[in-house]
Amino acid sequence: MPTTMLNRRHLLVLAATGAAALSPRVSMAADGKDRKGARVVATTAHVADLVRAVAGERLAVENLLGEGIDPHTYNLTRTDTGKLLAADAVFFNGLLLEGRMTETFQRLAAAGKPVLAVAEALPADRLLSEAEGSPDPHVWMDPTLWAAALDAVRDALIAFDPAGAEGYRASADAYRTRLGELDAYARKALSSVPAERRVLVTAHDAFSYLGRAYAVEVVGIQGISTESEAGLRRIEELVAMLVDRKVPAVFVETSVTDRNVRALIDGAAARGHRVVIGGSLYSDAMGAPGSYEGTYLGMMDHNVTVISQALGGDAPAGGWQGRLKAGR
Repeated sequence: MPTTMLNRRHLLVLAATGAAALSPRVSMAADGKDRKGARVVATTAHVADLVRAVAGERLAVENLLGEGIDPHTYNLTRTDTGKLLAADAVFFNGLLLEGRMTETFQRLAAAGKPVLAVAEALPADRLLSEAEGSPDPHVWMDPTLWAAALDAVRDALIAFDPAGAEGYRASADAYRTRLGELDAYARKALSSVPAERRVLVTAHDAFSYLGRAYAVEVVGIQGISTESEAGLRRIEELVAMLVDRKVPAVFVETSVTDRNVRALIDGAAARGHRVVIGGSLYSDAMGAPGSYEGTYLGMMDHNVTVISQALGGDAPAGGWQGRLKAGR
């Protein structure tokens, strides 16, 4: 059976059973051990960055998926599997973001390894759904929702390592303040875009939470998963929308091919409307390790600033903290 059919079936099962069925949080139970120096493995850089924000230097946190890697289509390697088996605890996004890895995480939890599906710890009424009813996994695109995920990570680490509880609480409180500051910047920068131009066209539906949070209309060429295919009819519909509404810019993503986005630009040009690439956005992967954009705060600052500037807003060139490089 083709992979896309398997994924569709998994999505339908998730919609029927609820996200909580895939959330093995009970395995984070405390055993009284001091876990200082324990090895924690996370899937995406987003999740790893959140865990690091709470754990500080107390735990060694590593992420499996690096810069530019798409979690929707990633297959675990033998090395990845070895890291997961050797880890003292595992954190992943969940809601089928890491679709081909989900079964592995369930097996690890069933074997007693501490595992947390971060996004599945969020209240169901705060999640968005695609047409088939399955939850949208890109929850980090809303800083206020990511702050709720922060609480889940804090509580899981306290259960895993009670000896570090005081530090985990303090670190989570400090990071929550930073997330609030980021949210305030995003609200100001995106509200500066004229309402009629507040249309975000991207390669796939990764920005819906950002759109809901900041009143931006989000249009993805593909669906929530990058394994879905954008047909000719979809491309033609979006070209017509760009022309009719005089949308000035579309955006590529660092972890998704730009083929479909460029097809939109060419189609609009053939109908006499010039559309430019407004910039490259971080969606399912963050920037290079060690860079500002390689942190959650940095990648969101980049995205918000680039979107605002390209669509006619007045976000500062250096972004929220003045750390963005010009021309990016």
